[in-house]
Order: sequence, then structure tokens, then C-alpha cells
Amino acid sequence: MTRKHMELKDTHTIEAACDFYMRTPKYHALSLRSKTDYDYNLIRVCKTKVQNDKQLGNIKLRDLRFKHVTVAYDKWQTTVGIRQANYTATCLSIVLNTAIRHEALVTNPVSLVQRTKDKIRKVRWTDAQVITFLDTAYSDWKWRSIGLIIHMAYEWAQRVGDMRTLQWSSVNLSAKRLDLEQSKRRAEVHIPIDDALCKMLAEQYETFGFQQYVVPAVEPHNGVYRPYPSTDIHKLVNEVKAHAGLPPDITAMDLRRTGITQLVEGGADTFSIMQVSGHSNPQSVKPYLVNTLSGATNALSQRKK
Repeated sequence: MTRKHMELKDTHTIEAACDFYMRTPKYHALSLRSKTDYDYNLIRVCKTKVQNDKQLGNIKLRDLRFKHVTVAYDKWQTTVGIRQANYTATCLSIVLNTAIRHEALVTNPVSLVQRTKDKIRKVRWTDAQVITFLDTAYSDWKWRSIGLIIHMAYEWAQRVGDMRTLQWSSVNLSAKRLDLEQSKRRAEVHIPIDDALCKMLAEQYETFGFQQYVVPAVEPHNGVYRPYPSTDIHKLVNEVKAHAGLPPDITAMDLRRTGITQLVEGGADTFSIMQVSGHSNPQSVKPYLVNTLSGATNALSQRKK
């Protein structure tokens, strides 16, 4: 998606509109993680077939109709799931709103799409499942980086996206601490690194310390090491799970929930949990407050002290 002009017209295609958006200050202000995610989602937008064999990216802005968007959205739900379909639709909507602001489009048909609500997930990994996954991933070089991403996301209760794009500048191996600015809300967290994970990171540094990313794709692209795209994370996690005999319903996105819920069950107070999770509002921690026997036992034991 490359065009030299900086003017957008209704005769330009959706693909040209995506490229135009990628040249705007709003796009360039995004974090690296967001840019990477937007890029891959907009590629999905452009390659989706919506009319006979015609791809959405080849449709001109003035010819774009509600039916094109609904066909695309239905396909996204089927191929990548509800949550990702909604995210892809949001990325397209941002591009079309940009076209409206530049008078290349009158209305945004994505705004008329009745999006499916994604059910609130409650799935959590067990300790045994995490150990099995890591043992399998660390046993094969091609899965080493995905293993470390999962390891860090679980151990530190962080988003997989932040671990995917984590840079060495955020990791202090000598002090055994992580100093991370989260991409979603720009919250800063400062987390100790335990000995086992510090050892794995030290080994990773011996191999990949010459470039900025902690867990790049194990093979460079055009000679440059870059983070795995979010879509590749999903594929690699599924590969490891299948090889390890783990259930298909657990996902990488469940790791942050798993970690924070374990902090709750372990008796950590809300403020302490926020220091790890990066939440700025105690209400944001409430979804993780589940009623468990271990939690009740811990609470009652505190009363007796």
C-alpha cells in the first residue's frame, strides 16, 4: 500500500485510503504495537473478497456500500473470531472517517454495522498448563520466542501485546527489574524479575541482545528482526498447544486474567494488584474478583491474626 500523493479523492480505492491514513500524523502518533496491529488488520481489510472475486481494497470510495462492509464483517467473524472482527472493523472505520474529513467520502458504512458483542471470557490457565506449554516451547528453537512471550505475560500479568513488542531498554537484568510503559493506557509498571525468568532473559540476550526487541521472530524479515505480528502469535500458540496436548480453549489473551486472578486469590490487596497490572482505577480490578475457596480461606485467616 504505497502512493506518493497526499490528496485523497472519492475515485481512490479503499487500499489507497488505507495508505493515505498511514501517512497522517494521527497514525504516526500511535505506538509501535498499535501501528503493527493496524497494518495487519488493514491488510486483512483490503484482501477480503466481498463482491464475486473483487477484494474490498479494490473498491473505490464512491462505490463503497453497506453490503460490502457487512459481507466483509461476516467473513471476519468466521475466520478470526468476534473480537478480532470487531477490531478489524474499527480499523476500517478509522480509515473511512479520515476519508470523510478529507471530503473523499460522505458517510461511513461501518458505523451502520450491527456488531456482535464478544462474551466476557472467564477462562484461566492452570499452573500445570503453563508449565507444560513452556516445557514444550522451550524444547524447540522455533518456539523459543513464543515461549518467552507466554512466560513473561503469565509471570508479570501483562498483556501479550506488550510482551510481543518488549524492548531491552525496559529490562534491567543486573537489577532484576522490568520498567514498562504499557501501550494501552501508557501506565508505567515496575516489576521484579525472579531468578528463573532472569536466567531465560539472560540467555535470550546472548542471542538477540544485538537488536532492540527482547522476543523478535526467530527469523529476520529482509535482514531485520521485528516482533511477531499478533496474528502469528495466535498461530504459534496453537501449534505449541496442539503439540503439548493442551486444550484448545485456552488462549494467550487469557494469561493476564490468569495472573491477576491468582494475585487476588493469593490475598494481594487491590492497590498492590494495580501496581502490577497498571490499572489506574480500582473498579477495573473488580472483574478479576472471583469467589473461591482459597480466597475465602485467606480472608478468614486474616481475621484471626
